[in-house]
Amino acid sequence: MALQISATNPEHPALLLELPWHLPLEEWPEEHLVPLPRGISRHVVRYARAGSEVVAVKELAQRPALREYELLRDLDRLGIPAVDALAVVTGRTDADGGPLESVLITRHLGGSMPYRSMFETTMRPATMHRLMDALAVLLVRLHLAGFAWGDCSLSNTLFRRDAGAYAAYLVDAETGELHPRLSDGQRDYDLDLARVNISGELLDLEASGALHPSVDPIEFGTEICARYHDLWRELTRTSVYPAGKYHYIERRIRRLNDLGFDVAEMQIEHSSNGDTVTFVPKVVDAGHHQRQLLRLTGLDTEENQARRLLNDLESWMATQDDYAPGDPLAARPEVLAHRWVREVFRPTVRAVPPELRGAMDAAEIYHQLLEHRWYLSERAQHDIGLDTAVKDYVENILPRARKTLEAPAPE
Repeated sequence: MALQISATNPEHPALLLELPWHLPLEEWPEEHLVPLPRGISRHVVRYARAGSEVVAVKELAQRPALREYELLRDLDRLGIPAVDALAVVTGRTDADGGPLESVLITRHLGGSMPYRSMFETTMRPATMHRLMDALAVLLVRLHLAGFAWGDCSLSNTLFRRDAGAYAAYLVDAETGELHPRLSDGQRDYDLDLARVNISGELLDLEASGALHPSVDPIEFGTEICARYHDLWRELTRTSVYPAGKYHYIERRIRRLNDLGFDVAEMQIEHSSNGDTVTFVPKVVDAGHHQRQLLRLTGLDTEENQARRLLNDLESWMATQDDYAPGDPLAARPEVLAHRWVREVFRPTVRAVPPELRGAMDAAEIYHQLLEHRWYLSERAQHDIGLDTAVKDYVENILPRARKTLEAPAPE
């Protein structure tokens, strides 16, 4: 059988032909390899250079190689965080004509690390919690897409930290199955495997002295199950809101925030009986919201202010006709963010008379107005709108607050 390269891009076969396919992967010379940290794998895996790209090459039998290649392409079409499948090479033979195993080629995920490399220096428990949250997010997203992983573990995951956000990416899809919808039993089986695998991997790290002494491997394995269930309940609860009623959407965002997750993306589907909202969660590090808001809008705020303003910005963007995440022809987030500053943020702040603002800066004023709208909307059980909230805040809250500040101290 002749050497065959099945690739997603016509340019890849020409680049990949330069690699020594006549040698077993374990024998590839150093000149082709890139010294990047590798995780534990049941197969031989190497990082190699193909033109200007760094690729991961995994040696396995032909049928599972082709199957995993197609599964990874399916996950890419579904927008699931996973490594990018580039090609499958079959029909390999050595110099004497003897058969060699096929290989699956994926693009190296820049900035990512296998978990063992991350634990080379003892990781703080708070960072470990964020990584487990990132893995819970990945598992929920896979299950929502109908993908049963079949071998969820730290070894089959790459972690990437990007501008303060933590994300987990599926690496090994060999045992996976894609269905129109997963049953509760399929999800529970995946989750139980994750619990056992993660506890075992952490026990292994503990034995090698690479685990923080305060971390209990069994508890951490159980924790991902609890985090998964909390997130699954919040994301799968179907709610249809009256069109334009931000109050209900904000309530859902707050619940995700209370669980420790933020909203990476929000989609609103309009229908005759109301709006259906879909959220994509993410895990973030301290200071992330400040950096994100500054990058998008130029507003320099405190962390809690930034989180609140970003939630409002995300809700507003989702209602704009030219907002379509992932669509290269849609308006860029930076463009929409500056429109929000110009059409929403600044006019709202200007509605508060300067003499009533005291020492509050613009970001704190807007934050307080959003909190007041939330309070009034909760009391009224419907969204009262920002204009009404501003009017009530100026007439009833600020004058009372100024009197309190100006009251003489008791003798």
